[in-house]
Amino acid sequence: MSGKEKHSILVVDDEKSMREFLEIMLTKEGYKVTLAESGEEAFRILDKETFDLIISDIRMKDIDGIGVLKKAKAEVPDTVVILISAFATAQTAVEAMKEGAYDYLPKPFKVNDLKGIIRDALKSRRLAAGEGEEEPPKDRYHFDCLVGDSPQMRKVYDLMKRVSQTKSNILVSGESGTGKELVARAIHVLSDRNDRPFVVINCAGMPESLIESELFGYKKGAFTGASTDKEGLFGVADGGTVFLDEVGELSPSIQVKLLRVIQGRTFMAVGGTEEKSVDVRLISATNKDLEKEVIEKNFREDLYFRINVIHIAIPPLRERVGDLPLLAQHFLEKFSRELGKDIKKVSAYAMDLLGQYYFPGNVRELENIIERSVALETSNIVLPESLALSNFRGKGIGLRRRKHDLGPDGIKLDEVVAQTEKDCIVEALEMAHGSKQKAAELLDISMRSMRYRLEKLGLNEKK
Repeated sequence: MSGKEKHSILVVDDEKSMREFLEIMLTKEGYKVTLAESGEEAFRILDKETFDLIISDIRMKDIDGIGVLKKAKAEVPDTVVILISAFATAQTAVEAMKEGAYDYLPKPFKVNDLKGIIRDALKSRRLAAGEGEEEPPKDRYHFDCLVGDSPQMRKVYDLMKRVSQTKSNILVSGESGTGKELVARAIHVLSDRNDRPFVVINCAGMPESLIESELFGYKKGAFTGASTDKEGLFGVADGGTVFLDEVGELSPSIQVKLLRVIQGRTFMAVGGTEEKSVDVRLISATNKDLEKEVIEKNFREDLYFRINVIHIAIPPLRERVGDLPLLAQHFLEKFSRELGKDIKKVSAYAMDLLGQYYFPGNVRELENIIERSVALETSNIVLPESLALSNFRGKGIGLRRRKHDLGPDGIKLDEVVAQTEKDCIVEALEMAHGSKQKAAELLDISMRSMRYRLEKLGLNEKK
């Protein structure tokens, strides 16, 4: 089956306003929509009709969403089922995934999130049935070992391609965890030096007393313990690429010696008497503002201009949120293979929470979060609880500040405030696995206040 106008969707929810909202939204999207106001009515409909996709609330008075899920799968196993609820617990979500649910979303959800999940779910259903086109190759989103298809990263890829064939020195800047070394390695692989060594020198990780001998080598007898000649890293990299990581950490004395190597393409081993020529491509990286370091006399200006012939700035992850799904899926597949798990995707709610996070540790932090999630997850989908978001949520640490587009006509502040309040309460209830007392503690409000707010916002017991 192709074309979304041919897809039929059953909406099951005992909340009239939600049914009507979904009917309007899905009809506009071109789907054929059928409504059921209870699990019992959904059962009667499923006895007579089949659907490509079902959207069901989890908590209902008679037959709950899990029951609807089981019924639908029993009738037509390839039916796609998406569950929604304001108070879905981790246990409920795990049960839903084990029973074959495609995903689950918390109320209130973002309309675009639901639309995207429906499109992806129906596409997966078509592909599983052998219909439609193949998925685009993953290489479309990869550049060597880098992952991302955002406009920011495409600009980086384009610059990397253009500079890879030059001999010019490159400075890669970016926050910790953005992938500066991956960029350097990719440039080396693309260059005509790719059959020669790529040598990484961690300028911050070498003791001051050893860094000169490590960089340039030493002669036998140069100091106590120098029983033989040793070649330095610059000598090892001859003909290839030297990557100076955290170059801003070099001491003034080493900066002088590095400048001499760059200018003359020669160096002298510690204890040596002869200059040795070397042919290396120099790529440096820093998470510091080197221009500021130059102004403050912490970094030599002449060295700065020598290493910064071409500048590549890597954007932090929070500025390329569009790459989050690609990166998360990349790491999910990687760690699923390594840990022997069969985890297919990150749930929509988990992805939404990741999208709100500030990621001070950037891509490296996301990788660690996904690895931990895969290790802990017991279902075939990564749920919010596996992300251990409470480690960085609580008081809002690390959360992205949400922006509201005022536009020419402004916004309705009361509605925005009410929605924000509702989001926080739903989020707290999710973290507290449905416990109102625990959620109230997370929000630092009394139980009386919690009950009042639940009633005011329409988050009643049954939801």
